[in-house]
Amino acid sequence: MIKEISLGGVYLPPMLGYLLGTALVWWLLRYAIGQLGLYRFVWHPPLFNAALYVILLSAFVTATL
Repeated sequence: MIKEISLGGVYLPPMLGYLLGTALVWWLLRYAIGQLGLYRFVWHPPLFNAALYVILLSAFVTATL
């Protein structure tokens, strides 16, 4: 289990690292989906993107526990 992250003497919660790591993967995945033209099969792209982020975040947190 990851404890607090020390950044210049300021302690940050580990969730911040999870959020930033997931954001990077999410951004790359969104870019790939857009380049492949797969958004044309999605009814509501912003809702799809939000759900994709939540799924990736939960998978990332679960994998690190």
